[in-house]
Amino acid sequence: MPGTRKLGRPTDQRMAMLRGMVTYLFENGRIETTLTRAKEVSALADKMITLGKKNTLASYRQALAFITKEDVAHNLFSVTAPKYAKRAGGYTRIYKLGPRRGDGAEMALIEFVETDKELEKPAKKAPAKKSGSTSKRTSARKTAPKAAKTAAPEQAEADAAEAVAADVVAAAEETVGAAPAAAEETAAAAATEAESAGETAAVEQPAEETAAAQPAEDEKA
Repeated sequence: MPGTRKLGRPTDQRMAMLRGMVTYLFENGRIETTLTRAKEVSALADKMITLGKKNTLASYRQALAFITKEDVAHNLFSVTAPKYAKRAGGYTRIYKLGPRRGDGAEMALIEFVETDKELEKPAKKAPAKKSGSTSKRTSARKTAPKAAKTAAPEQAEADAAEAVAADVVAAAEETVGAAPAAAEETAAAAATEAESAGETAAVEQPAEETAAAQPAEDEKA
């Protein structure tokens, strides 16, 4: 629990050490120390930021009585505390780094939760994502009816073209089918005429022979 750890030191030495560590944290943004000391520094740093958010003369004097450097206290009230105006607490984070070589003490890194880069990133990226998704949805909704309207005449034209092509193919097939039938009919008519011509010639030849033989018989007689 914060404030109850003795840290192996008397009260005056412990408070002097913690004052120096809190001042160094606000000055540099992060420090590396043992896990037990980091927990004590985290609690005291949160109290200093709470005083900075009040931003009164009394709170400034309280912070200046604990922080060892006046410029760091001024920076706390003018820069650091306003960044956490919308945050209710938990202004620091602690990372465990493992045991220290030598005595095996658990080491940790303590730093502020929201740095300048972390505060800037969401403000730049969030509006871009929302506007992009909204514009895509809006454009999709607008283009869908237009595409449907454009597709309907094109489909009708395609159907008409297919019907015309089918008619042309059917007419061509009929023409191709009728041509052999006409040729067969013409050949049959020619064969019939040839046969009739042959029969006529055969009938005329015996008649001529009979006519030629009749005068010869008359002369003999």
